[in-house]
Amino acid sequence: MPIEFIPKAGACLVSKNVLSGAGRTKWMVRETSRAAADNGWRIFSDIDTTEYLHDASNLTITDFNAVCEIEPALIGIWDLPVGSDLQIVDEGQGMEIVDTATGRPVPTEQLYSPGS
Repeated sequence: MPIEFIPKAGACLVSKNVLSGAGRTKWMVRETSRAAADNGWRIFSDIDTTEYLHDASNLTITDFNAVCEIEPALIGIWDLPVGSDLQIVDEGQGMEIVDTATGRPVPTEQLYSPGS
């Protein structure tokens, strides 16, 4: 049972490379949910290729809190809107959540904080 960072966080679609530890969490896209339990987040690793992602067997539905245990930075993105297209950038001066389209970090005040 995963740690509950976010109550009723729902499930997300995740690359098996993230879950296995083969790759680090890198890309996060939020789509319109397709089921009541689906929070819309799609989580991909730094080693995922287009070919890899086109094979549905390489993706799995997982509890969002379980993915947050692997990469705690995901806690902050939980309530960002549908259409969010983000990446984790770590260039040695600390990790940032960056908007892929603009290349700008997501302001800290926009990130979810448990208990707030």
